[in-house]
Amino acid sequence: MKQLIYNQESIPKHKWRYGLRSSAATGCGWIAAYNALCLMGYRPKEEKLIVWYARSLPVINGNVGTFLLSHLAFFKRLGFPVRMTAKVSRFDQTAKDSDVCILFYYWRKKWKIGAHYVTLHYKDSRFYGYNTYKNSTGADDYGESLQKFLKRRKYLPAVLISVKDRKRSGVHE
Repeated sequence: MKQLIYNQESIPKHKWRYGLRSSAATGCGWIAAYNALCLMGYRPKEEKLIVWYARSLPVINGNVGTFLLSHLAFFKRLGFPVRMTAKVSRFDQTAKDSDVCILFYYWRKKWKIGAHYVTLHYKDSRFYGYNTYKNSTGADDYGESLQKFLKRRKYLPAVLISVKDRKRSGVHE
């Protein structure tokens, strides 16, 4: 498996520009896709992902991130079965039935409001996220329920994009 990106802020500012800014600032969208592919055993090229996502309408030239529907288009184009839901009550089961997911959520810290993409998967009866926090150094344990995690952290509203590996789903390269 290729090296996962656990913390986008650890990417040097001059490396992997995304739109008008650095990937360290606004690259969580393409990083979520990169980590999802890595977790399924693929070896994506960072530069190719950045080019694809930059051409698929990053919000204001990447200045504030990635367009939500870009993930659906990207994985469908590669032949992966993919679904999206905004019903948080369905997140746990949907994620358990998938090989990997991309979670999009809004966060608020005092007067600051933002949005973020993370990659996650379900393993050993727990959910794990990648590129979750500014100080992440590995997989972050979300616990036994995404719904409870999101509510506890006040990361709502949220959208879950579930991806099944095309090799296991009968779709071939």
